[in-house]
Amino acid sequence: MPVVQVEMFAGRTLEQKRAMVKDVTEVFVKTINCKAEDVKIIIRELSRENLAEGGTLFIDK
Repeated sequence: MPVVQVEMFAGRTLEQKRAMVKDVTEVFVKTINCKAEDVKIIIRELSRENLAEGGTLFIDK
């Protein structure tokens, strides 16, 4: 059973998330020959105030 974790900034619509999980599932079914119902996807939404790069919070960029 593949478990995929996706981390991205918050702000995507529900429709965008639905499309993403559909497409990611299809890739796993095609490439590792598993059933769609076996693919688990965890979406972790990050706020820009909780991620930094190069010593600067993304919210400050």
